[in-house]
Amino acid sequence: MKRTLLCGALALAILPLHAAHAQTVEQLAGAFGARQSVLDISLSPSGNKVVYIAPGGPSTEAVYVVDLAGDATPRAILAHRDPDSELVNCQWASDVRLVCEVDYIGEFEGILIGATRLFAMNADGTGATMLTQEAGSDAIGIQQDGGSILALDLPGEPGRILMTRERLKEVSTGTRLADSAEGLAVEEVNIMNGRRRGVEAADVANIHFVADDNGRLRLKVMQPFDGSGFRRPEQRYYGRAADSGSWRLLSETTGSERETAFVPVAVDSARNVAFGFDEVDGYIAVASMALDGSGATETILARNDVDVDQLIRIGRQRRVVGASYATEKREVAYFDPELRQLTDQLRAALPGRPLIDIAGASADEQQLLLVASSDTDPGMFFLYDKRTRALEELLPRRDPLVGRPMGEMRPVSFTASDGTAIPGYLTLPRGSDGKGIPAIVMPHGGPSSRDEWGFDWLVQFFVARGYAVLQPNFRGSSGYGSAWFGRNGFQAWRTAIGDVNDAGRWLVQEGIADPAKLAIVGWSYGGYAALQSQVLDNDLYKAVVAIAPVTDLERLRDESRRFTNYRLVDRFVGQGRHISEGSPARNAEAFTAPVLLIHGTRDQNVGVGQSRLMRERLEASGKPVKYIEYAGHDHFIDDSQTRSNMLLEIDRFLAASLGG
Repeated sequence: MKRTLLCGALALAILPLHAAHAQTVEQLAGAFGARQSVLDISLSPSGNKVVYIAPGGPSTEAVYVVDLAGDATPRAILAHRDPDSELVNCQWASDVRLVCEVDYIGEFEGILIGATRLFAMNADGTGATMLTQEAGSDAIGIQQDGGSILALDLPGEPGRILMTRERLKEVSTGTRLADSAEGLAVEEVNIMNGRRRGVEAADVANIHFVADDNGRLRLKVMQPFDGSGFRRPEQRYYGRAADSGSWRLLSETTGSERETAFVPVAVDSARNVAFGFDEVDGYIAVASMALDGSGATETILARNDVDVDQLIRIGRQRRVVGASYATEKREVAYFDPELRQLTDQLRAALPGRPLIDIAGASADEQQLLLVASSDTDPGMFFLYDKRTRALEELLPRRDPLVGRPMGEMRPVSFTASDGTAIPGYLTLPRGSDGKGIPAIVMPHGGPSSRDEWGFDWLVQFFVARGYAVLQPNFRGSSGYGSAWFGRNGFQAWRTAIGDVNDAGRWLVQEGIADPAKLAIVGWSYGGYAALQSQVLDNDLYKAVVAIAPVTDLERLRDESRRFTNYRLVDRFVGQGRHISEGSPARNAEAFTAPVLLIHGTRDQNVGVGQSRLMRERLEASGKPVKYIEYAGHDHFIDDSQTRSNMLLEIDRFLAASLGG
């Protein structure tokens, strides 16, 4: 770790480059396929300690603590070696006590079920205490939700946090002692001994709570069940005064992907308002609503070109300090003048890393944990001290890629067949003139998502292998307003996939892509788009790679019937001709390009049966297809060895399909 004193104007931080860079495809796949070196990180209340989670192996994790006031040597305090679960975060509840979360994927009656559990431990890894209150043996159902932390610092007795608790009704036959409480509740929990006190009673309709910066419950979200046992799409948002136990309805939403009602997500106790999102002239904006009972709303930040889709919050109380939106690059509008000035100075001090995010803060917010990155830099974590103006380099986000030359991501726009300008990002290999080279169109997942300017490990691997990569933000993407989102990328698949195919045609027309070496690669919805591109134009792409793709829309609907969110999925998928016409597995006879399918067997987002069905249909139609199944892996295939193997398999498939 290095320290730079920032006197007056911030000083430039110069980072060392690795002496040598991997050159073989195996080494490249190992470097780009490796999990992030820092999976999660947290700054202690005093600002003197950091805890972070790093890979402990290909699919396991280790927890490290760094004493910044001491020798600053990372010290391992815990090894998590269960391949069927993941240690996803650890945060400081105090300077001596940590609260961590483990996510699991289990199987019940042939259905993959996710679950979370929370536990506390000392900063040296000792004294572990389970914070999740496990359901009893007579409980009806499966306890999936291990609880969410609502507040870390409660006034009064130290060592208490505010967290949710999922309560399951118990079998009452033959006993009067069965617990009849059911649904999400809120409790105060002692992080030293696990003792708890009820704060808010359980209700089966409760799905979320929000506490203010003083640890008081101020917002509640309810989503009732219908007569068939599914959650209704509509949600109701309630708020209450700081000194009241009564809830007042603030707003109601329809459950659609593009809401027009105010959606509160945070509370400013000093102003007695809720911050949230509202729609203004077809674009998502940040707004506030008074919690004094008047319901008065105020638009805080709105734009007429893109959605303002993120709140910026810092500190242990998650104080709202700004909002964020993405045009060609993501921008932050700080409401706090001091932070606005500081981030401007940091960008000047770190010219190669213009994306600067506040990842944590000490209790007094005098020390800030920052991460700075760019399109060609995965990111570096820094500690900034406001009092001394010292900027200390801590840890790289991806150590195997530090100093490695990357391709620059350039915002572009191309014209769709109906004349609409489609935004996207083009990344060329370093040193390439971008003429007549192998190229890949890479549609994003979602479809309710978008690509942004910044580092992308999958893009950079392909660029390192000599491909140009174009990422189109096709119609159906989020971030560009309700008109651009339309009816979503499934119901309006012809528009979305038409834009994706026009991205490939643009690469050829501009002379960037060799038309004989043009491929399409996608993950999740991007995999669906890659496959469905063949249905619209089977002569455009010469190779198709689909990772964890949706292949049959009716099957997607049917799979969701086993879960309480069925009504939402049913509405999103919709009814009509697009179910058949927009399902690649039902149109396998249209394919001419070779297809590579990749899927993990423990994928909860898109069932592995989707890829198995696609393979069967392609084989039955006599089409060239290769299928790779990764046993035990989820939708994200978040395992270093497996990801590296996947990159090698894709590289070989593209080379064989495109002629080298």
